Amino acid sequence: MTTPIEYAHANGATFRQQLHDLIRIPSVSTDSQYAGDVRRAAEWLAAELKRIGMENVAVMPTAGHPVVYADWLHAGADKPTVLIYGHYDVQPADKVKDNWTSEPFEPIERDGFIYARGSSDDKGQAYIHVKAAEAYLKTEGKLPVNVKFILEGEEEIGSKNLQDFLKTYAAMLKADVAVISDTGMTSADQPEITRSLRGLTYMELNVTASSKDLHSGGYGGAIPNPALILAQMVAKLHNPDNSIAVPGFYDKVRPLTDADRSEIAKLALPDSEYLNITGAPGMWGEAAYTADERIVARPTLEINGLLSGWTGEGAKTVLPCKAMAKISCRLVADQDPVEIYELVKAYIAQIAPPNVHAELKLINAGDPASIDPTLPVMQAAVRAYERGWGKAPLYSRTGGSIPVVADFKRILNVNTVMLGFGLNTDGTHGPDEHYSIDMFHKGIDTAIYYLEEVAK
Repeated sequence: MTTPIEYAHANGATFRQQLHDLIRIPSVSTDSQYAGDVRRAAEWLAAELKRIGMENVAVMPTAGHPVVYADWLHAGADKPTVLIYGHYDVQPADKVKDNWTSEPFEPIERDGFIYARGSSDDKGQAYIHVKAAEAYLKTEGKLPVNVKFILEGEEEIGSKNLQDFLKTYAAMLKADVAVISDTGMTSADQPEITRSLRGLTYMELNVTASSKDLHSGGYGGAIPNPALILAQMVAKLHNPDNSIAVPGFYDKVRPLTDADRSEIAKLALPDSEYLNITGAPGMWGEAAYTADERIVARPTLEINGLLSGWTGEGAKTVLPCKAMAKISCRLVADQDPVEIYELVKAYIAQIAPPNVHAELKLINAGDPASIDPTLPVMQAAVRAYERGWGKAPLYSRTGGSIPVVADFKRILNVNTVMLGFGLNTDGTHGPDEHYSIDMFHKGIDTAIYYLEEVAK
């Protein structure tokens, strides 16, 4: 009799081609012109879940993009229920503008990787669990635990409608543990289990002066220039030592303990490796902390975008009427995203000169999250990785944010195990995003083993 693992290995090439089909759908959630494609990706996943034998499959509406739900609940009341979360939406990608080597929505397998937008974040990782469920249902006709899928289409824009969805369908989504595969590892040879995530506050700062763009020869030097003033304000968001200048920003940040630093150091990269990966000529940040400590255990304030005036080819001597900056803060334990927004807003009001209008808007927010590594569901993950990789995993922290982890705990009262099968070098959100073929297949094996281990 064929086992789930044997089925997965025998159908590996087919699984990858199916993943390619999903990746080809440009489900860019942030751009309204792709709304039809986001819907198409949801319907593709729903059809796939039905095909493999999942039940109660539905493409469920929200105030934005839909959520795909499916379940299989015949393992019995004595077996746990696993809620598997993933997202099928992706970041924008343009071959020419972003300097991709190949078309971002036409997956290409090259040098052991699948190159395409969404290959790692998160279609490739989320699809691992669909294939794990298929491997069981097609060989044994059942799953070792009760399983529910929830696949959303707005993670890349802050999951802004998911909280309401969770509250509305809390009874339907009741589970003993949630599983997410949307994180990475430092090395393909050393598995990791992410145990903490940073939170996020994302804001937009608008500075306006005149009611319209003006001729710089006729008004320059007399009427304020929002682009210049925005640059001056942005420069005041950090101190000379690269710490954040917003009053009260660090009030709730816990000091790093020796144990914290020791845990982080186990997976630390040398500065030279960061420079090699990024192409940057030098490092930056708070001098009292290592690069890895800054990334996973310290809060940040970043400028994610700037826009003002003439940016086309050639010259246009314009005095712009407005300027805009996108600002994000990655937050650590105990920091509240809305409170951080209010602190930044108060500081912006303090440093804005009286001859312009400055407005800071909150775009989206997500809480930091962590999970106790001693919980049985985490120990089941340890055993699954040991079987899938032949090596015990290390615990790691990530500098990224997955807001739904905190939402699951607050709304559904369920802990989340983060079974990451990506690599930190996958280039997610950037050009030439890629996903290791070996990690994809090892991930399917490990997801199968996790269903078995958590069943115990």
